[in-house]
Amino acid sequence: MTAYERHKSALMNGWQTWNNASVLSHVMMPEGFGLSLGLKDYQNQKALDCVLIGQGEEQGIVTPQAHAYDNSFTELTLEWFNNKITVTTALDNGELVFLVTPLKQPKKPSSLIVKGVNLWNRETSVKREGETLLLSGGKKSIRVYMTASHNGELFVPCTTAYLSASLNEPIGISTGKYRTVEEISQIIEKQRVRWAENKRKYGELAEAYSAMQTCQAWDTVYNPETDAPITTVSRIWNNNWGGYVLFCWDTYFAALMQSLDNKDLAYCNAVEITKTAADCGFVPNFTAPGGFKTYDRSQPPVGSMVCLMIYKRYQEKWFLEEVYPNLLSWNKWMFENRTVKDGLLAWGSNPYESKSDHKFQTTGINEKQGAAWESGLDDSPMYDGVPFDPDRHIMLLEDIGLTGLYLNDCYCLAEIAEILGDLPGRQTLLERAAAIEDRLEGVWDEKTGLYLNRRADTGELQHRLSPFHFHALFSHRVEKQCAERIVREHLCNPEEFWTPYILPSIARSDPAYPDQVYFRGRALPPMNLLTYLAVCGYGFDDVERGLAEKSVELILKEWLEKGHVHETYDPETGEGCKPGFSDPFYHWGGLLSFVALHYYGYYNG
Repeated sequence: MTAYERHKSALMNGWQTWNNASVLSHVMMPEGFGLSLGLKDYQNQKALDCVLIGQGEEQGIVTPQAHAYDNSFTELTLEWFNNKITVTTALDNGELVFLVTPLKQPKKPSSLIVKGVNLWNRETSVKREGETLLLSGGKKSIRVYMTASHNGELFVPCTTAYLSASLNEPIGISTGKYRTVEEISQIIEKQRVRWAENKRKYGELAEAYSAMQTCQAWDTVYNPETDAPITTVSRIWNNNWGGYVLFCWDTYFAALMQSLDNKDLAYCNAVEITKTAADCGFVPNFTAPGGFKTYDRSQPPVGSMVCLMIYKRYQEKWFLEEVYPNLLSWNKWMFENRTVKDGLLAWGSNPYESKSDHKFQTTGINEKQGAAWESGLDDSPMYDGVPFDPDRHIMLLEDIGLTGLYLNDCYCLAEIAEILGDLPGRQTLLERAAAIEDRLEGVWDEKTGLYLNRRADTGELQHRLSPFHFHALFSHRVEKQCAERIVREHLCNPEEFWTPYILPSIARSDPAYPDQVYFRGRALPPMNLLTYLAVCGYGFDDVERGLAEKSVELILKEWLEKGHVHETYDPETGEGCKPGFSDPFYHWGGLLSFVALHYYGYYNG
């Protein structure tokens, strides 16, 4: 067993919430059988089976409160029509208990449905024996008990055995042996205290940590194709992509957040996304079930930075050995395919023959939209009016954001190469960085006080600004006076980026800013993180602190009100909910917390 397999196997035992179909489902690993809760509402004659965070009233509104990484304690509230319940779970020596508490109920109380589930085509079975369920798989059999009497409800959409009971009082569910509601409550309280004690380690940032960590835990599911847990952007996105989807930079960000206090899960996500690398060398924009991935484009190259940070936190060399070859190939591919001759780097999309009719394998290929998707800034106004060159397969814009990230990738990867003793590889990486650095001064605009994007066809400097412009600070050649102008005149400028809730994805003064659609004005957590990391080291402590404080203020606004951790936010109001443009439980929202945790010394990577 390799070092990676040992870390992965440490996560693959016992009860987990890795069934993507519902947050009310717990599955026994590695066997693949489990329990899933549902409701039968008599007022509307409807049954609720699959419950996800971020759905509407028809599917149930979930407010998540807690989810320990080890599944020892979880808690959420569900509202569905006239039903409102709290579902709390805990582990006791490996056995699982539930407490379902009705907070609001219709005149005729709904029935709680406790069904057995068979997942991922495993050889498992579920039987009802009287008022118990018997779950079996492999060499393991587990009996399930309920504190209420089985009421024999027949009209529910279950294809496996189940128990049902009138939800007119708190109902306990336990595995292994029968436990009373009082006994279950005691187990839950013990684990609640343990969970709270862990949260308190983060002092005044306890709730910010909780928002980040809870989102990471609930968004972690199981990928049966690779036999590994993965942290996806959200469960709703997984359903829309046929089971799961891993986006490139998103998954590296998840690994970074998890590395604060869950080494095993951080390793899993970093290794799994790196292993998706296409044959040509790059880590693709996305990977989905059935081998679907993008063969034309990658995403912002943050992998080496994240992996180096994780290594510095835990000092385990095997991890770098595991990811280094793919990271090195990715860096080489980007230098060879995304460098403008005698210029900087540009986003692109390469032609290839699609092997499927998957919409994202047939749309935007060798076109400007594909290049915009590679940037991660899908609809940024910076790209409005910029042509695409199908012969060179690039958007004709030398991009300062990509260039800064690529330089950082070279420097981080060179440090990894040195740790691993690959001195020729280190030298090559530093030479690539030097070649780009030599060209960087050509896009400094003294009048603006900023490194600007430049049209690759006309040579004109472009003045539409995003936080990606601050990636120039990842260069090792930016002089202090230039950094001062970049930070003071632009980042800290309330007419551009220092909005009430930072950072907007385009300057406040840009004509597209009022659109407030995705990268046309919305605040996105990755921009906060990358800007913060780019600024670090220049001596702008007040700015670092401001980024940390404003980031925490932003995530706590809707976390405390609604249990939301958003994909995007309104930089004027801090509001996250905007249909179609902001998943309410998107894992990279936790980066807002991570910025503060890093600034205040809780992360030493």
